[in-house]
Amino acid sequence: MLSLFKKFRDGLAKTVSAIASKTQGIFGGRPIDAASLETLEEALYSADFGVATTAEILTEIKAAARKDKDLQGREAAAIGAAVLRRALAGAEGRVTKAAVPPTVIILIGVNGSGKTTTAAKLAWRLKEEGGTVLLAACDTFRAAAIDQLRSWSDRLGLELVANKPGADAAAVAFDAVQAARGRGRDWVIIDTAGRLHTKDNLMVELAKIRRVVAKVEPTAPHHSWLVVDGSLGGNSIEQARAFHKSFGLTGLIVTKLDGTSRGGALVGIWRELKLPIYFVGLGEQPEDLQAFSAENYAAAVFGTEAAGAPA
Repeated sequence: MLSLFKKFRDGLAKTVSAIASKTQGIFGGRPIDAASLETLEEALYSADFGVATTAEILTEIKAAARKDKDLQGREAAAIGAAVLRRALAGAEGRVTKAAVPPTVIILIGVNGSGKTTTAAKLAWRLKEEGGTVLLAACDTFRAAAIDQLRSWSDRLGLELVANKPGADAAAVAFDAVQAARGRGRDWVIIDTAGRLHTKDNLMVELAKIRRVVAKVEPTAPHHSWLVVDGSLGGNSIEQARAFHKSFGLTGLIVTKLDGTSRGGALVGIWRELKLPIYFVGLGEQPEDLQAFSAENYAAAVFGTEAAGAPA
């Protein structure tokens, strides 16, 4: 089985490659210079690490270079990774259970973010950890979404509550939470319809789902997570801000990091909104939805070894 660090390194390969291809060996075994630092700056901006994080990384590397004229690229990489770890301090979400089951998780996001697939992968992960999970197909706008979730459920042996296309999404959510309580399930994961954060009527529907779920369990939903497409880069920050203002998010799942060279955006989201990152999508398989690790992320981006990672 792949180590968690290797999963992060492989999953972030495009971001790492985008940096490495522009730095032309800055993280190799030769001293850094002004030209290589300029190239590094360009690479960090291209990967959407943002102004603040890029400036901090360069400032610390330049300070170290002033003290040591022979500062090597590998040492500069270690400094960059340390800055990322510090910038992401506190960003790792830790999933908590409700005092009385079921624990209800609502997944929110725009179309194309990978929300439905993520719902299935998350349910599988919780099941693998020993929990009992019920999925709720509340994206009733798209028949394809219900079919997709049913296909995943059949494939992974997951329990699903669904209705026909066009059904009241809030009613499906109500039935799912009620069923989970009656069957003694630990978790309910609610997949909602993809929506633009600028569409008020769709936000109203989300609010209705929240109210209806609370009728079954007053403390629910216990988690409201935005599923963000990592390939959107810096544009995902505005999306997260809008959803947070409208719905009150408690965290994030960042998907599709394996398919983008813009994997730095999650740092900006954390710095801007302080919403914890619970999981990241690093591939197509169920096991590729991994708990976010700032240590593994920083080490993968800069090509250093994560603490505790096998050689």
